[in-house]
Amino acid sequence: MEALIGHCLSKAGAIKEFPFGPDPLVMKAGGKMFALIPGDGSSISLKCDPVIAENLRQQYEAITPGYHLNKKHWNSITLDGSVPEQELHDMIDHSYELVLKGMTKAERACIAEAAAEV
Repeated sequence: MEALIGHCLSKAGAIKEFPFGPDPLVMKAGGKMFALIPGDGSSISLKCDPVIAENLRQQYEAITPGYHLNKKHWNSITLDGSVPEQELHDMIDHSYELVLKGMTKAERACIAEAAAEV
């Protein structure tokens, strides 16, 4: 789990927050959520293109429509070892990129600028 959190935080402008109380951990970029991790670390929920989301659900039993999220645009992945770690990293990257795409050019530039200062 720590490796996945570290991967999320390695993204430019990524921060962790607890906007719903002590659980779940929410990863954001530019104020937009790209990952949710429950306190028990049993799963991770990630934003996903709807076509890719459906494909992943067919490939892996551990990937289901987003729990308490928009089921068209979010997947929840049970972290039981059945989804390779590299695939999880790719899904985190995809979720982050989708969030960035939804931002204005100015918002993306602000994130890039902040990342360059680090």
